[in-house]
Amino acid sequence: MSKDGGADVDDGRISKSLIGSIVATGSLSFIGILTETVMTVLFPELMREFRVDTSTVQWITTIYLVTVSVTIPMSSFLRRRYRLKSVFVAAVVFAMTGSAIMIVSHSFAMLIVARIIQGIGSGIATPLMMNIILEQSPRSKLGRLMGLGSLVITTAPAIGPTVGGAVASVLPWRAIFVIVLPIMALSLLLGLRCISQSGTTGDARFNGLQFLCITVSLVILIMALNQGGVAIGAAVAGRRDAGPAVVALVSLIVGVALLVCFVKISRRSFSPLLRIGLLEDPVVALHAFAYLILPMVGIGFGYLLTTLAQLSLGTDSFLAGVLVLPGTLIGAALAPLGGWLYDRFGASRPILISLGFAMVGAVLLLIFSGSLTPWRVAVFYGVFGVGYAVGMANVITSVMRDVPAEFTPDGTAIFNTLLQFGGAAGTALFSTIIGVAQTGSGPQGSASFRQATQMGGTWNFVLIVVMVALGWACLWRAFSIHARRTGHRVFTD
Repeated sequence: MSKDGGADVDDGRISKSLIGSIVATGSLSFIGILTETVMTVLFPELMREFRVDTSTVQWITTIYLVTVSVTIPMSSFLRRRYRLKSVFVAAVVFAMTGSAIMIVSHSFAMLIVARIIQGIGSGIATPLMMNIILEQSPRSKLGRLMGLGSLVITTAPAIGPTVGGAVASVLPWRAIFVIVLPIMALSLLLGLRCISQSGTTGDARFNGLQFLCITVSLVILIMALNQGGVAIGAAVAGRRDAGPAVVALVSLIVGVALLVCFVKISRRSFSPLLRIGLLEDPVVALHAFAYLILPMVGIGFGYLLTTLAQLSLGTDSFLAGVLVLPGTLIGAALAPLGGWLYDRFGASRPILISLGFAMVGAVLLLIFSGSLTPWRVAVFYGVFGVGYAVGMANVITSVMRDVPAEFTPDGTAIFNTLLQFGGAAGTALFSTIIGVAQTGSGPQGSASFRQATQMGGTWNFVLIVVMVALGWACLWRAFSIHARRTGHRVFTD
């Protein structure tokens, strides 16, 4: 056994305390990501209850993802400054507090506040789970354990709509958050018992200016995307309103400028919030770009398909959620297989072949977008979901081969930030495209409204195919560079 009580990296054994640590942090991450997408299937109901439109209600998911994406960069600082168990307790407290507020919320503003608090908890928990796996796992079992951890991240978003639809069909939507509270309490007890310290803490300092820059930058960039969609919708409807376009342009400029400032300040800081010099390595940078755009598709699909099912195909919330269940369950079953394939064959084959399979599902959805039925949605998404779950399970494991061990917390923080920000951007982008297509189409439920929603789905499927292809190409290039460094060929690493 290793001195940290986790795993012995020499004999390949996995201790019970390591399994308990992964289950505790993983269950908290799973619940956080689950509740992130549970709400997407409830959008039509929430729109009626709180009297908001499509572009407004999506902020329930978007603000959560943005909060997670701005919290995760702190995980590197937290890992260096505080003990793992203390960080875990803080994550549970935030998650439970946010869920409690969701239960008693009586206004849309309260929902937003609750989602922000929940996002902080999830933003702390997700990289904590990855750091424990990377730091305490036997090297010979790393792929399988990382596959298990990635399973939490890739499967929960797809299960969310199913859970949301099932619960909402028999109970008030607030019951979802009543159910998760005792589960989080159990994860707290398990974590207190099993999580052990790996490595030492240091005198890391929190840089408020860096945190402010990255936080405001990510929020404003999402706002730019949202307001850009509003501006396009106004133009399509023939309204002369330059306000949204001006806000979008200014937000884009300010957001990019703050992001540049964050990079420059971090490079000059003695104790940076996040050591982003890792991205100077082209292999890491290409993995990072792929890990930004692919989650836009993976997480955004939950919103897109459930919205199309309800507003275009006329299904109820339960059936809309069930449509993504087959692909999700099969993907969940096969995602650990992706980790085994990594341990057996390396990174390139499992990732590229699986994501190529996911591309087939996206192409089928595009080809049949004008004649989709619930059955076709379930089958085609199943093809995509299986390939996506197996392929994405290995991306972080793959890139960490090129990251020095002392920078592991920074690497996991960077990639989990990209994952969450990509999900936020994907949800905002897909909902914006749907909203633009629906502009001026008539009242919800009318034939013209359903047809407009279908057209918005077609536009989104075109974009999805392009994004998956671009992500695949980036990873192919990264593997090619890695192969030259090691003297191997792609598919033989």
